[in-house]
Amino acid sequence: MRLGRWAGLLLLPLLGVLALFLFGLVELVWSSFSGPNGPGLDLYRQFFARQDYIDVLFRTLWVAALTTVVSLFISYPVAYFIARYPGRKDWLLVLILLPWLVSVVVRTYGWIVILGNRGLLNGFLGWLGVIDTPLRLLFNTSGVVIGLVHVFCPFMILAILAVFLQLERALEEASMSLGAGPVETFWRVVLPLSLPGVISGVMLVYLMSTGAIITPLLLGGLRDRMLGTQIYQEMFQLFDFPKAATLAVILTVTAFLVVLPLQWLERRVSRNLKGAA
Repeated sequence: MRLGRWAGLLLLPLLGVLALFLFGLVELVWSSFSGPNGPGLDLYRQFFARQDYIDVLFRTLWVAALTTVVSLFISYPVAYFIARYPGRKDWLLVLILLPWLVSVVVRTYGWIVILGNRGLLNGFLGWLGVIDTPLRLLFNTSGVVIGLVHVFCPFMILAILAVFLQLERALEEASMSLGAGPVETFWRVVLPLSLPGVISGVMLVYLMSTGAIITPLLLGGLRDRMLGTQIYQEMFQLFDFPKAATLAVILTVTAFLVVLPLQWLERRVSRNLKGAA
């Protein structure tokens, strides 16, 4: 009985946080229905009637998808290397997590210095004679994707690394002892077993990319707005809270419509792997 009482008390903070989250979510949804003519769907009709808002929504989903794909191609080999060389794991993890000690604003400003027309990258390429005119890497989609990949790549690496660290090396050795080469072992053993971590990392990076504000605000141009920056503008510059709430609800629903199939796929893959084991 005493244990039951203590367990109930320990649940109180969790219930409080859950109630606070639900209250904010309900308030957000309710505000999105509070149009100028009273409660209704006016703000949603206005959103889907404006082509510029539709363009911003699709651009947000496209940038998030591109950021996720680039992060995956960078993170997978990095996580594999860390898992296969445990002697250097601690130092490599420190290097990966070190940027988290610096604010996103400072890191984004660093990319402005690097990617600008007179920045370090264009200066170096010009010095090598590779380019005659500076590459346009700022205030467009390219700059936003580069900045977002830098911010969110560690999340992808950690998600995949967690699976690699649980992967038994004996499975690879058994595959190679049966005649499979390194490439075949990777495709038939390592990659399938790492899929749960890959899918988790993809969902995490995709969701965070869709809601990014600071990096698109500083590295994106006026023609390359994302829905997060549009919400920021409606909220803090135009003080149109109902419209900001409407944009937030649309962004949340759209992002989760993409993530839900991935979540179903992750569960199915995990179930199949457990069944095979």
